[in-house]
Order: sequence, then C-alpha cells, then structure tokens
Amino acid sequence: MIIAVDGPAASGKGTIAKALARHYDLPHLDTGLLYRAVGIAVLRAGGDPADEDDAFRACGFEDALLSDPGLKSEAAARAASVVSAHPAVRAALLDRQRAFAGRPGGAVLDGRDIGTVIAPEAQAKLIVTASPDVRAQRRYTELVGHGLAVTLDHVLADIRARDARDSGRGIAPLRQAEDATLLDTSELDVRSAVAAAIALVDSKC
Repeated sequence: MIIAVDGPAASGKGTIAKALARHYDLPHLDTGLLYRAVGIAVLRAGGDPADEDDAFRACGFEDALLSDPGLKSEAAARAASVVSAHPAVRAALLDRQRAFAGRPGGAVLDGRDIGTVIAPEAQAKLIVTASPDVRAQRRYTELVGHGLAVTLDHVLADIRARDARDSGRGIAPLRQAEDATLLDTSELDVRSAVAAAIALVDSKC
C-alpha cells in the first residue's frame, strides 16, 4: 500500500505521515528533506539556490546529509523552496523518490507532488492543509521552542511566499490530485488530525 500525503508548509502533513507509517507499519520518507539537503548543500558550497546549475550540482549529496540538524533550519527551508522550482533538480531526485515508493509492501511519502507526480498510483492520497495564519503560528511556536529569535509576522510572510512558489512553479506544482481527499487541520489537534487521516486511508483501502 502506498500512501501519498501532500500539503503546504506547516500544515501537519509530516506529523500525519509519520503517524500513518507507524499505524500501518510502513517505511516513511519526508521528500522535503531531499530538497532541504540540496538547498543546504548549495548554501554551504557558497552557491545560489536560485541558480539552477548550482542547485543541480548539489543533487549528488550523500545520504548522511539527511540526518544533518541544519536541515531543520529556516535557511534550509527557504533554500529548499527555491531549488525545488528547478526542473533539473526535480528530475534528479525523481528516481530516488519513486524507488522508495516502490518498496515491497508499500510506503508513506509526504511532500508537495507525491499524489500527482511521484506516486500517482498510490492507493490513498491525502492533501493536508490549514489556514496560513494557523500554519504560521505553528511554525513560530516550533522555531521559538528551538531558541530562534523570529517574529510571527516574518514567519507568516515566509509561509505565504513559500505557498506562492510551491503552487506557482511551472513543474510539479502543489495541487490536489483528482482522487485525493482534503484534510483541513486548522481546527484539529494532533490526535484528532491523525485519527481523521487513518479513517480516510481506511476508507480508501
């Protein structure tokens, strides 16, 4: 069984995807980490995430980078949103993601284009979303909890900018697959959101 979980930043899709993987005993891949790895690799090499050649050269990163704490930074998140718009980067990471989805027994993947591009054959597809204000508050609380000095207004502006990039890019934009089910977590706590997601997957499979 392949479960595709798509959605914008801070919607709760990662938390839900991990919970689904535990519930169904399936391997999980946060595909956003791949793009964060490319983004942080570009920055550390002194390159420009907006330069497609710089970004493409960073696609050969070692798997060990996926465990780097630096991938959780806002700098990595912003760079990931920029490099993910490059067709060459998306093509370079495509096989890596599809190979994971094709594991015997299935897998859970979360990202922006899992249900539309990476695994359109997925048996269950969810689009997890929440209002920009709710998502900004969640991300702000998370960042402050990590000791970072940020403002809520700055985080909200960043969320809106990333939404625009993710939905407006020419290749593999964030959009709802025709057979995907929308799950709005704006008014849900984690337990309720996970329970709703499990119910939706059970109804599909």
